[in-house]
Amino acid sequence: MSIRKHPKSGVYFIDIRTPGGERIRRSCGTQDRKEAQEYHDRVKAASWRTSKLSEKPSWTFEEAAMRYLTEEALKRDYESKERHLVWFGGRFPGRALHTITRAEVFDALPVEDQRRYCKGRKLSVSTRNRYLATIRGMLNAAVKWEWIDKAPKLNDMPVSNKRIRWITADEARALLAAIPTTWLRDITEMAFNTGLRWRNISLLEWSQVDLARQRAWIHPDQAKGKKPIGVPLNEAAVSIIRRQLGLHERFVFVNNGAPRKKSDFPQWRRACAKAGIKDFRFHDTRHTWASWHVQNGTPLNVLKELGGWSDYDMVLRYSHLAPDHLAQHANAVKFWAHPTPDNLGTPAKAVGQTRRKALYSKGSSDTALRRTEVGG
Repeated sequence: MSIRKHPKSGVYFIDIRTPGGERIRRSCGTQDRKEAQEYHDRVKAASWRTSKLSEKPSWTFEEAAMRYLTEEALKRDYESKERHLVWFGGRFPGRALHTITRAEVFDALPVEDQRRYCKGRKLSVSTRNRYLATIRGMLNAAVKWEWIDKAPKLNDMPVSNKRIRWITADEARALLAAIPTTWLRDITEMAFNTGLRWRNISLLEWSQVDLARQRAWIHPDQAKGKKPIGVPLNEAAVSIIRRQLGLHERFVFVNNGAPRKKSDFPQWRRACAKAGIKDFRFHDTRHTWASWHVQNGTPLNVLKELGGWSDYDMVLRYSHLAPDHLAQHANAVKFWAHPTPDNLGTPAKAVGQTRRKALYSKGSSDTALRRTEVGG
């Protein structure tokens, strides 16, 4: 039988051979026998046209998405890519891949967040660009697979450079006091002291911590820049970690005996509101940590190493917070609204008076010179 039903899932799959002898085994993605038969006939007809008429097969969006996700299964951002392609799949159901245009992709971009805990929140341009990056990656991969001849051009939308959001130390203390649960309060305090991202803290293991030498490290597969990060721990961070001793044999920070891979956004937003802090995400604790460093004199090249940034431009975002290294050059140009002897030089009349005083004070015997000065 060229159509079979999986004994556990009940989903049908096909197992056929093309006229050229190639074997095709593929899920039909349905538990309906009639739909599976229709899919089987279409694939078989396409393979015949490819072999006998030298036509290229017409692949659907769903087929491309399934193959792309299979290839990306081990990537760290797999869940995001899956969510993006599920969204686009609802906009291009059954569409032949080569018929999807650039305009249609941009029209299909979501405007509001689709996640349950952020439902209805307007998406930023950066987030919409991540949706674009996913479908762009899939279409470019389809070109490599020779499924389509050319992928539509999907350039990122321009992002406005917003200010870096950070808070003061007093605001940070107010936020910590407003967080009701110990585990979230400890993770937040750890973020303010180390600048680590949420997952780097929440999934931190005891094997990555050396309390005796006051250091921790993030492995390359855990770091956003794909490079290992050495994390020197200050006294506050060491104290926070010591409070977690005995809670879990593997992970440092746990809630109900397990690590939290995702932050508790509702609780976070309530705590921010209680502390009177607006427009502050958990990731802004990293901006706050970096801002505090710069304002307290940490050189930008050192901050780059501390934060594990691979791109120096990312660190330059904080340079305006401490322009002290430019102070020595500030007096190169001075302009005063009202001229005074001190700022625009001494007037000629004053110069003459000063010179006469100097000559008389010398008690010089040069009478001719003295007469010249008094006009005698």
